[in-house]
Amino acid sequence: MAATTLTAATLADLPADVPGPTYDRSAVSVGIVHFGVGGFHRAHQAMYVDQLMRRGQALDWGICGVGVLESDKRMAEVTEAQDDLYTLVLKHADGRREAQVIGSIVDYLYAPDDPDAVLDRMTDPATRIVSLTVTEGGYHKSASTGEFDDRDPAIQADIAADAGTPPRTTFGYIVEALRRRRDDGTGPFTVMSCDNIQGNGHVAHAMITAYARRKDPELADWIEGNVPFPNSMVDRITPRTTDEDREELEASTGIVDAWPVVCEPFSQWVLEDRFAAGRPPFEDVGVQVVEDVEPYELMKLRLLNASHQAIAYLGYLAGYRYAHEVAGDELFAGFTRAYMDREATPTLAPVPGVDLDDYKATLIERFANPEIRDTLARLAAESSDRIPTWLVPVIRINLENDGEVERSALIVAAWARYAEGVDEQGEPIEVVDTGRAEDRIAAARRYPDEPLAFLADRDLFGDLVDDERFTSAYRAHLDALHERGARATVTELEGRLPR
Repeated sequence: MAATTLTAATLADLPADVPGPTYDRSAVSVGIVHFGVGGFHRAHQAMYVDQLMRRGQALDWGICGVGVLESDKRMAEVTEAQDDLYTLVLKHADGRREAQVIGSIVDYLYAPDDPDAVLDRMTDPATRIVSLTVTEGGYHKSASTGEFDDRDPAIQADIAADAGTPPRTTFGYIVEALRRRRDDGTGPFTVMSCDNIQGNGHVAHAMITAYARRKDPELADWIEGNVPFPNSMVDRITPRTTDEDREELEASTGIVDAWPVVCEPFSQWVLEDRFAAGRPPFEDVGVQVVEDVEPYELMKLRLLNASHQAIAYLGYLAGYRYAHEVAGDELFAGFTRAYMDREATPTLAPVPGVDLDDYKATLIERFANPEIRDTLARLAAESSDRIPTWLVPVIRINLENDGEVERSALIVAAWARYAEGVDEQGEPIEVVDTGRAEDRIAAARRYPDEPLAFLADRDLFGDLVDDERFTSAYRAHLDALHERGARATVTELEGRLPR
């Protein structure tokens, strides 16, 4: 099969079974500026916009991607070389592949190279939405206090900078663009977070406004009164693209794509309908546009995301390296489902239109998809941003209501054991936890002399270390993980707890 490098000029050469854009991309104008163009954005929001465009809709809602980090430079190079096109590959559990070329991203700007171009794009009246996938840490929210954390040197520099200094951070660009739009009468854009955090719109609102208040209190007041920050719940398992993915795409389709995206077939987006200057008709392509996102997001964070942490730590310690391996193991799958049923579900309110039993069964099936090959290392990364949001609230609610906490205690203990940086086979673990890895490793390695050292970080766990019922379970599980290993610990626990 002849190889075809993906560009606008080669769209006509795509294989018949790989659909490309059916719309005229030259007629697409930018309506959305997006910070944080990675795999998830391209598998999710950009895909939904592309679906609308294939229906002849939303051609004035094209996406301009923006990168502000050094690591974004590679994306800038790839998007320039490929005319912003990329291949999205859905991996079905039975081995089938569905590939399509996505064209809804029509521009990409690497901010350090041309900050004025970014601000010009953001202040253009045609830009009505600025969206974000900048990960939990990108919001600069203190895990312990919930307040704005300004310790990042780049944030400090942007706050202190005068009007003529180009911004360095996402917050810096958003607030400066809003200042200019206020001053020239253009009006606000909507800030739409698509990150996997609880109350993502509320968090974006609180942190960006707090940043603005440090820099310009009057502008902060204007943002408070005029800029919408809708909440959303987003869901699609999207592992990192590997060289094997690139090679498989070329071998099966002939397409040479430097950065394709692979993901599961399942996708969900629940979006609060609150926008300053309109939005694409997302509901026409399956987005659930609702008045209140919270029931959906709590369902997802406490069932899917917290369960991902469970299989990540325990599975890795037991010798597995991929999510589907752990989810395909009856013991660990049973533990995960029991956590969902016995500890997570009691903390949830009814979710409109969702059968929770079906949802939980589907989660286990999704985790077990062998074609996704989602690594446990990816799931276990950045745990200091994730556990306080996904699992600690479950623990707190159950402690307050005399609910079960044993399985949650084991998940936290497994994180502590994982954070020691050595698995049960004596092999090293690369602990990825930006800004916290050294502290987490050091605390974990204070076991057994200080068995609660890991749990004593109040920035992450609050006062859980003071609760005797939780610490008793945590210590027992941590001891068992060291003495008998993950499999034996889960086996013993599941043998004595109700299911």
